[in-house]
Amino acid sequence: MNDKTLPDLGWSEHFARQLSESDADHSPARVAEIHRDRLVVVTPGGSFNLHPREASGAYAVGDWVLTDGTSAVRRLTPVSDLSRRAAGPGVAAQRIAANIDTIGIVTSCNEDFSVPRLERYLALVSSAGCLPLVILTKADKAEDAAGYLRQAEKLSPLVTALALNAKDPEEAARLTPWCSKAQTLALIGSSGVGKTTLRNTLTGETAETREARADDARGRHTTTFRALRPTLAGGWLIDTPGMRELQLADASEGIGAVFDDLEVLASACRFSNCGHDSEPGCAVKAAVDAGAVEPERVARWQKLLREDRYNSETLAQSRDRQKRFTKRVKGAMQKAQIKRDVER
Repeated sequence: MNDKTLPDLGWSEHFARQLSESDADHSPARVAEIHRDRLVVVTPGGSFNLHPREASGAYAVGDWVLTDGTSAVRRLTPVSDLSRRAAGPGVAAQRIAANIDTIGIVTSCNEDFSVPRLERYLALVSSAGCLPLVILTKADKAEDAAGYLRQAEKLSPLVTALALNAKDPEEAARLTPWCSKAQTLALIGSSGVGKTTLRNTLTGETAETREARADDARGRHTTTFRALRPTLAGGWLIDTPGMRELQLADASEGIGAVFDDLEVLASACRFSNCGHDSEPGCAVKAAVDAGAVEPERVARWQKLLREDRYNSETLAQSRDRQKRFTKRVKGAMQKAQIKRDVER
């Protein structure tokens, strides 16, 4: 790591513009791992631990922070930010990774392949401000890998798709253009689809891999936490644990990018609040009736929009409650301080 420069680590003018004179005594570091009580960061001088000054959930792997050598003094605004609604009944947003150039959505040429799930991932990736790359693994075991590839390429004009054997170093090396020359590639997808195998090939590591179950192609978790690792090609890779649940929030722009054809049609509907069901003058329904658009695709688009609208409203309400609570606490503390001052 000692021969690396800041640009080699992914530093750019975007981050340099955020520095001020007050930061003269602080140096930049990139977050490689996040643990409950510490951050593992990489710098041109090597890697070391830092004490986080914010809650661990405020950081994401790939973030840039300024450090005094002991603590993460300040987190810099990322150029891209991948997040989702946290799994479970809560409404909090969960940051997954930051400052990524390309996100590889990894799935397999078997029962794991799912058009609705890929559309959901694509909306998430587009909302994060990253380029999407669909990586279809286990192509060597599929009778019709080209068929899976065609389905993936049809999902959106934004998509670049590759079908490969993750265990073959020459095949995995096809990902080099997306993780060389200080570029950062993140891998997301279900467990057991080959993310860790790709990580090993691209980084030279020997992380443990586990096969998917034969009965339903569903995998077992191998990666247990997110990590930023240097690639053999001179870039960076972020591997993430498999995600069973992927709830969208604040992703309307991403959904619009994935379903751009339907968004264009909807803009031609007679009514601006058209539900695309039985309203007169509905351009979307007309396209479905003419066979130009699959009704299933329209249904998936509307489902994601409803989910995003509900989750976004819920998140906004949660943030508002938190702000009001914080304001009340500060007010109570100020009153208590005034009372103590008077009693003195």
